[in-house]
Amino acid sequence: MKKYIYETRMEVRDYECDIQGIVNNANYLHYTEHTRHRFLISLGVSFADLHEKGVDAVVARMSLKYKVPLRCDDEFISRLSLRKEGIRYVFDQDLYRASDEKLCFSCTAELVCLVNGRLSDSEDYNRAFAPFFEQS
Repeated sequence: MKKYIYETRMEVRDYECDIQGIVNNANYLHYTEHTRHRFLISLGVSFADLHEKGVDAVVARMSLKYKVPLRCDDEFISRLSLRKEGIRYVFDQDLYRASDEKLCFSCTAELVCLVNGRLSDSEDYNRAFAPFFEQS
């Protein structure tokens, strides 16, 4: 079983669904990005403030697995775990339908940092995430 370090709940909105009545595939990426941003906020880290300092975390690669579709008004739980590989921050993220804990979507998102426009390790993110790397 994965060791998650953060979770948040969300609900599918009608405009996120396609003609088949299921969540359009691209919206899963929005859900996972929103989860990562909320995780940062929970740590007291401001994505906007870091940007103003010239520190930008950007997605370098994602691996996606669609399992069970979410539908309009479904409540779901978005969970994540985190590890560091070199200069990459690797988030394993899973979305579970709240009603039955069915795994609906799973992804691995690899993020890197641009510091003043150059690929670099980020002291700010390393400091914020340090407690989670030590747990691994």
